[in-house]
Amino acid sequence: MAVTLPAELLVQYQRFSLYNSPYPAHDEGCAIDLYPGTLRDGRTSDAPSPVSGTVRETRAVTAPPKPYAPEHDYLILVDCDGPGDLEGLTARILHVEPAVESGDRVERGDSLGELVRAGFFAPWVDNHLHVGLRRPDQNPHRASGSLPLALGIDLRPLEWDGTGTVASTGETYAVLDAPTHPDPGESFVGVRADNGRVLDGGLPHYDGGGLHWRAGAGSETSGDEELEDGTTPVCLNGDRLGVARGRTITWDDVVVTVNGEPITGLSLFCARDAAFGAKLICPDRPLEVGQRVRVRVRPSLER
Repeated sequence: MAVTLPAELLVQYQRFSLYNSPYPAHDEGCAIDLYPGTLRDGRTSDAPSPVSGTVRETRAVTAPPKPYAPEHDYLILVDCDGPGDLEGLTARILHVEPAVESGDRVERGDSLGELVRAGFFAPWVDNHLHVGLRRPDQNPHRASGSLPLALGIDLRPLEWDGTGTVASTGETYAVLDAPTHPDPGESFVGVRADNGRVLDGGLPHYDGGGLHWRAGAGSETSGDEELEDGTTPVCLNGDRLGVARGRTITWDDVVVTVNGEPITGLSLFCARDAAFGAKLICPDRPLEVGQRVRVRVRPSLER
C-alpha cells in the first residue's frame, strides 16, 4: 500500500516530483523530490523538514563524481511521528548538509540544514530534498526499498499545445511562459497528458515517468482502477510518449524537438509558483529569451 503524503507536508514546497530522476529510488514513485524554491547555480537555502519526529542519524555519503559538485552528500534519518500516516515510519532525506544531530527533535517546517548540490544532480536540476519513507523493519541506509508514495492533494492538469515564448534561460535549460499557472501559490499544477493526467518525469532523458490525477478524496485509487487492465498509451498533443502500467510510464524511443530541432528533453513536474512553465533541457541548443518555439515529441527514427 502507498503512503499518502498529506497536504500540510506538500504545501511547504514550491514544486515536487516523484519521477523526474534517473535514480532507482524513484522507480514506481517510491521517493519524492521536494523543491523549497527555484534555487540554482550552487546557492544554498534552509531545508524545511517534511516531517516531525526525532533525528535517528546523520551521515556523509559519497556522491557520483562531477566536476561541478562536491564529492559528498548527506543522509538524514528521522523517525516520524507525523504528519498523518507518516507516524511510525522513518524518513530518509538526502541533499541537506545537516544542522541537526542524532536525538534532536524536529517539527515539520523546522530547518534541517542547508541544501547542497552534490554529484547526484544534473546541471539543470534545482536544489531540493530527496525523501523516501521506510517501515521500522526496513534497512534505512539502502538507496532502494522505500515505500510507494501517493499524493493527498488535488492536482490541476494544465492543457498545453506545445507552444510558448522563452521566459528565462540557464546554461543547460530554458523555461517557457506556457502553460501558465492560473492561481499561483495555491493549487499544484502540471502539464496535462491527452488522457487528462498530470505528467511527471524527464522525457526522454530519464528512463521513465509517471502520471498523477485529481485526488478528489485524497486518494489515487480511482486512477489505478482505470489503468489496471494493462499498459495504456500516453500522449501529449497527439504525440505518443510511451505506455503506462498503473501510474508508471515507460517512454518510447522518442526525441523532443524545438522548432524541428532535437533537444535533450522536457522536464515534467508539479508546481504551485508563478514561474511555472514548460522546462526544456537543451545544453547543446541554446535558446534566447523572447524566442517563440513549438515543442513536439517524435519517434527517434523520424528525427
